[in-house]
Amino acid sequence: MTTGAQTPNPARPRRSRLRTSLPLGVAAWLVLEIWLLTVVAGASNGLVVLLVLLAGLALGSVVIKRAGRRAFKNLTETLQQQQNGGSAEPRPNSEGNGLMMLGGLLLIIPGLVSDAVGLLLLVPPVQKAVSRYAERKLREAGGGSLGDAFQQTRIHRPDGKVVQGEVIRDEPGATPGDFPQGPRPPLSR
Repeated sequence: MTTGAQTPNPARPRRSRLRTSLPLGVAAWLVLEIWLLTVVAGASNGLVVLLVLLAGLALGSVVIKRAGRRAFKNLTETLQQQQNGGSAEPRPNSEGNGLMMLGGLLLIIPGLVSDAVGLLLLVPPVQKAVSRYAERKLREAGGGSLGDAFQQTRIHRPDGKVVQGEVIRDEPGATPGDFPQGPRPPLSR
């Protein structure tokens, strides 16, 4: 039992618009994908739909593999330059690896709409436009590191309680930082 003033139950925070509409949007996207596949199957036959889905799977796998190799090559070259004392200069082909991987992933996901969006993300002018838009949105969202984002989410928990502490181990006859080296005895019931 604790003593002191009890904290009143704070009002439950409102759900963000994204959390409310995202499940509905995903459901609508799935229904659209299934409907388009049935329309294509009705216009041609089921074998054509199967071949389109398999082609998307194969092309998406190739795109993801290529983008991953390119990103790994850029990373190793950058690390080698830094170890040799050189400065890391931006490479002309280093941008767009993430968008290429996203395009490949969308190609792998079964469906015609996801295939169309995945193919669009493979076009270099579209990649540049999307990356510029994403950079602008990130700058508008405000600066800060990833640690700041985690700190903010921890502080703004619904119950509002934050308990900071430190674990201190007091063992008789032990100096600070001295931990037992041997196996511990088994726990008895």
